[in-house]
Amino acid sequence: MLADLDSLLTALYVLVDDLLPARAGAGRRPRISDAELVALAVAQIFLGCHSERRFMRLARGRLGHLFPYIPKQPGYNKRLRALAPQVCLVINHLARVSPSFCDRLRLLDSTPVPCGQSRETRKRSELAGWAAYGYCKSHSRYFWGLRLYLLCAPEGMPVSFCLAAANEPEREVAAAMLDQARRDGLLTGEEVIVSDKGFAGREFEQIVAAMDATLIRPDRKDERPRFGALGHVRQWIESTVDSAKGQLSLEDHGAHIPEGVWARVCQRVLALAAGIWHNWLLWHAHQIDTPGRHLTAYDH
Repeated sequence: MLADLDSLLTALYVLVDDLLPARAGAGRRPRISDAELVALAVAQIFLGCHSERRFMRLARGRLGHLFPYIPKQPGYNKRLRALAPQVCLVINHLARVSPSFCDRLRLLDSTPVPCGQSRETRKRSELAGWAAYGYCKSHSRYFWGLRLYLLCAPEGMPVSFCLAAANEPEREVAAAMLDQARRDGLLTGEEVIVSDKGFAGREFEQIVAAMDATLIRPDRKDERPRFGALGHVRQWIESTVDSAKGQLSLEDHGAHIPEGVWARVCQRVLALAAGIWHNWLLWHAHQIDTPGRHLTAYDH
């Protein structure tokens, strides 16, 4: 097993083929299976192809030895949107089988997912009614779109995630996501959840405490010292978000309808999870010295 894209896609295909139920019912068997399509979707993100049409052309030369059949762009796009629930299932499974799932530390943050730049785009977009204007404190700018909420293990493995309108109250969305994670068994109790100052509030801390977890965040200037700045820990989740934006092109999803945005965000979260999971496999096989979020080996 090597730290390269071919090895990652092969290992992921085997895992997904065992995880997803076999196709049932009448009709002709598709020429590319769900497991193959999931692996192909991960390859698109690692190879940095924002355009699906360009990726289909590239895949035939770069990945033809792994995939006996590579669909055309319309079929690929349609199948990928339909597979979004299965992609979420795979992400949850990768989180559960990774050693970091047993770690009690969790990192919580949100980041903008822009969906348009101009006022005319906002008026015509099918995302109107879901996407909204919000403010990004990190870059001191307003944007129109959504926010991705991400709950990660210390090395960046996504444990739970969701999308919400950019103007939705952050604490309410995060509370709903954590509650769903608790019901899905992704939060099992006694976790320490580290967030930023945006999640400050007694009510939110009580919600987290009711889940048998503890919320820790940087101290604000107008309150008594409790946890300090937490800069060294906050850097972990901030670097994970930076990888999702830089290496995995989160902000360049290019989708124009709600189903497309959700599918392409799930595609990028899956690529992040798959890369970290494969690094754990390599670490157990003594192929690399340290596991974690090292994705450069898979981008060519």
